[in-house]
Amino acid sequence: MDSRRSWAVLIVATVAYVVGVLQRSSMGVATVEATERFAIDATALSTLGVVQLLVYAILQIPVGVLVDRFGPRLLIVTGAATMAVGQVLVAVADELALALVGRVLVGAGDAMTFISVLRLLGAWFSPRRLPQLSQWVGTLGQAGQLLSAIPFALVLQLSGWTTAFASAASLSVLAAIAVMVAVTDAPAGASSHRSTSLRDALGSVRESVRHPGTRLGFWAHAATQSSGAMIALLWGFPMLSIGLGYGPALAAAMLGGMVVVAAIAGPIIGLLSARFPFRRSNLVLGIVGAMGVAWAVVLLWPGTPPFAAIVALFIVLAAGGPGSLIGFDFARTYNPPKRHGAASGFVNLGGFTVTVLIMLIVGLLLDAQSPGADAAQLYAWEHWRWALAAQFPVVGLVVGLMLVARRRTRRRIHDDEGIAVGPLWVALVRRWRRRRGGAGQAGDVHG
Repeated sequence: MDSRRSWAVLIVATVAYVVGVLQRSSMGVATVEATERFAIDATALSTLGVVQLLVYAILQIPVGVLVDRFGPRLLIVTGAATMAVGQVLVAVADELALALVGRVLVGAGDAMTFISVLRLLGAWFSPRRLPQLSQWVGTLGQAGQLLSAIPFALVLQLSGWTTAFASAASLSVLAAIAVMVAVTDAPAGASSHRSTSLRDALGSVRESVRHPGTRLGFWAHAATQSSGAMIALLWGFPMLSIGLGYGPALAAAMLGGMVVVAAIAGPIIGLLSARFPFRRSNLVLGIVGAMGVAWAVVLLWPGTPPFAAIVALFIVLAAGGPGSLIGFDFARTYNPPKRHGAASGFVNLGGFTVTVLIMLIVGLLLDAQSPGADAAQLYAWEHWRWALAAQFPVVGLVVGLMLVARRRTRRRIHDDEGIAVGPLWVALVRRWRRRRGGAGQAGDVHG
């Protein structure tokens, strides 16, 4: 483990994930063109994103089972090929129906990629490296969003719809070839953690979901990812370019800037997650709380919010991406290697299910305020204000369910390992006392 060969496998697999994120997010910068090309409203447009992510979410557990049974290399190659076919269909589509079929295939191929890459990490690297490496892979993977926000958007503007989506498809073909040549499921001679049969793999799903720590990861992933993903994958570009009047160039730059912020935040979050393993849920709650405050400032601002408030919002949303990877840390911590694929698939289901729900609600509320309007009227800022506010009760419910799962997880840890994880404020007081040389020497060392 941790050899030069390990790093080569990691690099190629990460590139495949970058290309997958490019395919996933490409429609987000083509929303205005899609509205005009297919002559559709916001609700119909949201179906392009919703159907894609719904397929992605539905396939997470089946893909997790397949990864545990057949290994990650086959799934990554199959996923890249499937996304290539889907993007070709989108490239030639003149009607919404064919574009929907294409995005369904993109969602299916995308579903096979990330949890397969995480499975590779567990086979090729030592456990002490995994929290930080997961953050790096998840963060670097979002460079695909940067590729869609800048070069893909530029090709779209200069050469048109067909050329842009066909070019994106070709990158998936190259990624599939690279993985076939350079990646294997595990180092030579390493013990296999594959399930022996599909029945055994399905049993892994049941065992994973039964553990409250896996459910904690599900809700943590949903709480941190959904708002930022909704913006990055579909609604951010029209909100910025038309709703706030920033234009296509600045809108693309701000969406790309989220990747840069995530690249900075990811390693920091990874270090904190590794240093304080019993306080990861507090880190999640802090990120979600910051997003709630930033959204409240922007949506409650009288008139058009200032540019500084929008920048602050996007910085916080960008941190939600690496923050959501903490959910996979929970899955890996509370499940043996044999169940990592199934557990990761279940966790990934959480974030994308809630993202789909918020995407659809926003589209419905935009249309409800301006039925039959053109793009300029449809995406007016006042319409965004009410549509985006709908995410508050959804995320609030998710946080509540996360707290329930956290309480049950801590009870399970206490019963199984004798470790009592007290409230954060108690741990902070004990740590302060230890530094002062006072009482509390036997306190919660994980505070």
